[in-house]
Amino acid sequence: MTHVVDDFMTRVVHTIGAQSPLAEAHRLMNEHAIRHLPVLEGGKLVGMVSMRDLHLIETLKGVDPKEVAVEEAMAQEAYTVPPGTPLLEVARTMALHKYGSAVVAQEGRVEGIFTTVDAMRALETLLTPHRQPAKKAAPRKAAARKGAGGAAKRPAGKSSPKRPARKVAPARKRGGR
Repeated sequence: MTHVVDDFMTRVVHTIGAQSPLAEAHRLMNEHAIRHLPVLEGGKLVGMVSMRDLHLIETLKGVDPKEVAVEEAMAQEAYTVPPGTPLLEVARTMALHKYGSAVVAQEGRVEGIFTTVDAMRALETLLTPHRQPAKKAAPRKAAARKGAGGAAKRPAGKSSPKRPARKVAPARKRGGR
């Protein structure tokens, strides 16, 4: 079975306008615990801004995050793939170019985002072995299992075997040796 990026992408995508201030991008990222925001202008994708991009621009002297627009910090070339792109292709390209995310878009309209966190979730899912359904044991005869009082029958004069008590070693003190 070939997996596609749609299988693992984040479908609820937070975006930001190109003219929005950096402070707004920070607020969105912190509020939603995300590191990438697709940047839109007129509803069309024009770039990507990451938390790293914001920090880089804000370290420059004289930059006020309330005054500088997101377009000053964004990468204009966002890695974009159409829905249905094979997951292997997306992962390979992201690794090769060290991209932190891929925007899943069709005709300029953002439909999802696939980040390195999504890639790790995909990896976990794909590497987790599928559990086999538990085999049902053959039914036992009710008479052998339960007696009149509902307790299991034991031969007369036999008691249940006792397990020997487990010895516990005394706790050691941690010295300053």
